[in-house]
Amino acid sequence: MTERICFTLRVRPERLAEYRERHAAVWPEMLREIAASGRRNYSIFLGDDGLLVGYYEVEDAAAANAHLAASPVAARWEAEMQPFFTGLDGRADQAATDLIEIFNLDRQLTAAEGA
Repeated sequence: MTERICFTLRVRPERLAEYRERHAAVWPEMLREIAASGRRNYSIFLGDDGLLVGYYEVEDAAAANAHLAASPVAARWEAEMQPFFTGLDGRADQAATDLIEIFNLDRQLTAAEGA
């Protein structure tokens, strides 16, 4: 079953422009590593106040996290990204705050049509 993961982080306001620049051209090897982890339909949204919201889908979140945790490429990327964040204890790909999905239109429509 597909897991839908949404998470938040906080980017330092003085580093927003540079953070956007870095994500306009993510290293090709990092893109391949994310895909190899099983994450797909991955998007990151960033507000002007530094609030970052990420979303991806995966079949096994624990396996995807373990893959990235063991990846030398991801370790290098995360080490470079670490200074951009506030209030973070550990690597962003491992320590982001996950949000709980409380509403899903497709699921509720399916349930309503079956009632």
